[in-house]
Amino acid sequence: MGAAPDTALRRTPLFDRHRDAGARLVAFAGWEMPVQYGSVRDEHLAVRTSAGVFDVSHMGEIETSGPQATALLQRLVTNDVERVPVGGAQYALLCREDGGVLDDLFSYRLEPDRWLTVTNAANHESDLAWFQRHAEGFDATVADRAADFAMLAVQGPLAREITGAVAGSPLPARMSLGERRIAGADALVCGTGYTGEDGVELLLDPADAPRVWDELVRRGARPAGLAARDTLRLEVCFHLYGNELGEDRGPIEAGLGWACREDTGFIGADAVRAVRGAGPAERLVAFTVDEGIARQGNPIAGGGVVTSGTMSPSLGVGIGMGYVPADRAAEGARLEIDVRGKMRPATVRAKPLYRRPDRSETTHG
Repeated sequence: MGAAPDTALRRTPLFDRHRDAGARLVAFAGWEMPVQYGSVRDEHLAVRTSAGVFDVSHMGEIETSGPQATALLQRLVTNDVERVPVGGAQYALLCREDGGVLDDLFSYRLEPDRWLTVTNAANHESDLAWFQRHAEGFDATVADRAADFAMLAVQGPLAREITGAVAGSPLPARMSLGERRIAGADALVCGTGYTGEDGVELLLDPADAPRVWDELVRRGARPAGLAARDTLRLEVCFHLYGNELGEDRGPIEAGLGWACREDTGFIGADAVRAVRGAGPAERLVAFTVDEGIARQGNPIAGGGVVTSGTMSPSLGVGIGMGYVPADRAAEGARLEIDVRGKMRPATVRAKPLYRRPDRSETTHG
């Protein structure tokens, strides 16, 4: 998950809370972040059965505003932002001209011509530069808002109950957002998350974050670290930039064609259209391992590579995702993965690998 902590690393406003709770702190995307507080499995299962709270303040925010802000965003991201109502949220990719993926991100429509886009921490500076570079010619302003927000993710079947108990009014529905008072602090509450569970993400003044964190924990949300966040997202087959996504990968082979609307003319649309029409040479698949655990970088016999792998706390088997030749990507196909010189049989499975008991399908958000 990263190297030993470095004094040059940035710290979130919750650093003291993590240290006091005995968290194992690691370097991650230039930040000193909690990877776990105790048992990763216990943190993971708490989110699946009750509620967990994650400090994700390392993520970045870019505000795009002005008369042509929506037109600029339509040019930048792969999804159709015109379809998003004020108070709505949308997942999309940021692509190069050749279709390589620069980042995956969520954009929130605050006003008709005012957007807030959340970026991955490691990509924030390059995303910001990309936004600013392509804003030329548009009557729009691009602003770095990363220093203005702390971000907490409250996830799990009890997440809304716990957060709602300290909110001044009902919480926004899934894929929508609104301003609320949370434990006495002004917050932008978003019905999104990265675990496959229901819940919300809170964007708030960094000075208010410790007080809100304390109140959520006091009411039953269990602190959970980056390790549990990773096992949760992998069970529901959410992509992690740097693993499943990168500049050498395109949206279609990653299975994210649903987030691309080439008719909007986004940067990279022609390249994505070409791959969609011809079919990708490789596809990203989910798999279970008969025995053992595969890890990122493990080769797959016959061509392909594991992008993420772990032991699933919910399913009790080794799971993962990886790219394989398109003709070997069908559900039920058998794979052999080279795990440190030992071939491990595996089977391609339908996505998501884990489904919440109360719904038939887990959606990205």
